[in-house]
Amino acid sequence: MQLSDVMVGWIATTVPFWPLLAFLGLGLVTLVHRTPHERTVSRCVQGALGLSLAGSVLTALFMATHHQDLLMVDVAPWFSTGTYTFEVSFLVDKLSVTMMVLSSAITLLIGRFSVNYLHRELGFTRFFLLLALFATGMLLLVEAGSIDLLFVGWELVGLTSALLIGFFHERSTPVRAGLKAFTIYRLCDIGLLLAVVLLHHYAGSAEWMDALGESAWPGPSVVLGVGPATVLGLCLVLAAMGKSAQLPFSSWLPRAMEGPTPSSALFYGALSVHAGLYLLLRAAPLLERSPVASAVLVGVGLLTALHATLVWRVQTDVKSALAYAVLTQVGLMFAEVGLGWYRLALVHLVAHACLRCLQLLRAPSALREVQARHSAIQGQKPPRVAVAHHVLPESLRQRFYRLALERFALDVLHEQWALRPLLWIGTWIDKAERMWVGLLSGWMPRAAEPGPVASERRPANETSRNESTGVV
Repeated sequence: MQLSDVMVGWIATTVPFWPLLAFLGLGLVTLVHRTPHERTVSRCVQGALGLSLAGSVLTALFMATHHQDLLMVDVAPWFSTGTYTFEVSFLVDKLSVTMMVLSSAITLLIGRFSVNYLHRELGFTRFFLLLALFATGMLLLVEAGSIDLLFVGWELVGLTSALLIGFFHERSTPVRAGLKAFTIYRLCDIGLLLAVVLLHHYAGSAEWMDALGESAWPGPSVVLGVGPATVLGLCLVLAAMGKSAQLPFSSWLPRAMEGPTPSSALFYGALSVHAGLYLLLRAAPLLERSPVASAVLVGVGLLTALHATLVWRVQTDVKSALAYAVLTQVGLMFAEVGLGWYRLALVHLVAHACLRCLQLLRAPSALREVQARHSAIQGQKPPRVAVAHHVLPESLRQRFYRLALERFALDVLHEQWALRPLLWIGTWIDKAERMWVGLLSGWMPRAAEPGPVASERRPANETSRNESTGVV
C-alpha cells in the first residue's frame, strides 16, 4: 500500500471516532461532575462534527483526484473467540464516501441549528450527547467494511432514534411513540441479524469484499449462488423495510415527529430513514443475483409510495404531511434499487435528504408561508393537482378518503399484532424467570394480595388515629 493510501486510510478511520470521543468525554463529565455549560457542550460536539466533515471531504477529494474506486482499511481486531475474530475495517468507495460527506455535513448543520433552537431547554446536554452518538453510529454504518461492524452502527442509529423520539418524556405520547418505533426496529432487525449469521455461513466471512467481490461498486461480482443470495437478499430487505418505514412497517414514522424538530429533520428527513436504502445499495451485487428480492423491493416500494401519496393529502399538520412525503420518495427509491438503477437511487437519496432536511427545519414557519402565498395570489385558489379526484368514481373517492384519514389503520394493526404480543411475551418471560430464580434459591414468591404492600401497612389504631388528627 502506498503512503498516500495509508494517509487517506488513517483520515477515513478518524471520521467516526471524533464524535465518539466527544460523546465519551461529555458523558464522563456529566456522570462525575455537574452538567457542563451549554456553550461548552455545543462547541465540543460541533468541533468533533467539524473534524468529521473535514476528514470526509479530504477522503472524497483523494478518491476523486487519484481516480481510486476502492480502498480497504484494516484498523485492528476488536475481540476474538475461538476461530472467529471481529475485525474493525472500513470500506471506502464511491458509495461510502458520498454518504460520509452527506452524513457529516447534515449532522453538523443540525448541530448548529440546535444551539439556538434548544437554548435553555432542560435536555440540551442530553440532545447533544445523543447527536454525537448518532453521528458515530451513522458514520460506522456507512463506512463499515463488514456486515458485523455495520450492525453495530445500525443499532446505535436505532437506539438514538428511539431516545430522541421520546425526548420530551414528561408527556406520555412521545414515550409511546418512541416505544412503537423501537418495537418495529427490533422486529425488523431480526432480518439483519439473520443476514449476519447466514453471510458467515455461506461466504465464510463477514467482510463485504470477501462476500460480494473486490470490484468497484456496484459491480456484480458476488460469488454466491442464486439460492443463498435470495435468502440473504430477503433478510436484508426485511431489515431495510423497518428502518426506512416501508409498508407494512410505516406507522411509526409520523409518530416519530413527536421529537424535537432538529432530530426529526436529521433522522426522518435526511439520514436515518435512508439507512435501509444504503444497506440495499451496499448489497447491490447480492440483489443482482436475486430476482425474487428485487421484485419484492419493487412491489414494496410502489405500494408504499401509493399509500403515502394518498395519506399525505389529508394530513392536518405539516410534519405529518412531510413524513408521508418522505415515505413516498423513499418508496420510489426502493423501486429504483429493485430495478437495478443503483446510481439513480444514490443521486435521488442525496437530493431528497437535503430537501427534506431543509423542509423539516423550516416546518414551524410553514403556516406563515402559506398565509403569505395566499395573500400574494390575492385569494385565488391554487391549481388542483389531485388527478385521482377526477379519475375515480364517487364511491371509491369517499372510501379512499376515509382510509387515508385513518392512515389505513396501520396504527391499530401495529398495536394489536406487534406491540401487545411483544409486551405480553416480555411479561411472561419475566414471570417465568422470577419463578425459575425462586426455585433455584429455594424461595417461591407468593401471589400478590390486593391493597398496599405488607411492609407498608400500618396498624388499624394508628390509621384511625392519623385520620382523626388529619395526618396522612
